[in-house]
Amino acid sequence: MIDIIENVSKESGEVSANKIDWLTVCKIEDITKNTGVCANFNGKQVAIFHMKKAKDSDGIGGISEVKAVCNVDPFSAASVLSRGLITEKDNQFFVASPLLKQEFCLETGQCQQDDAIAINTYKARIDDELVQLMEA
Repeated sequence: MIDIIENVSKESGEVSANKIDWLTVCKIEDITKNTGVCANFNGKQVAIFHMKKAKDSDGIGGISEVKAVCNVDPFSAASVLSRGLITEKDNQFFVASPLLKQEFCLETGQCQQDDAIAINTYKARIDDELVQLMEA
């Protein structure tokens, strides 16, 4: 599990102990492309995924992006989503649980097989090659 590197204030970009918006979790190079890792974020297990976006209709693509969701699979109560299979459908990314194979949207947390189930999502970004998270 990855532990937080530093706290970054949104307004100033300065490392701060007071008003904290973004937390730097790791370097983007610490997460292999098209995989996920588990990080300790504010005492919670968060699954962070590093994806390379498929090429769009203009042939442009290959840009890295990160998404973050709760690491706990609500169907099995196991902390395994960071090890799930990442898929892309209609320009949206999903993670399939490695245990029971339910798919969760990485943008909304919504389960594709059961509309009544959703997982928590987190704001995630790459800033100067650092992966940063914020509560959604």
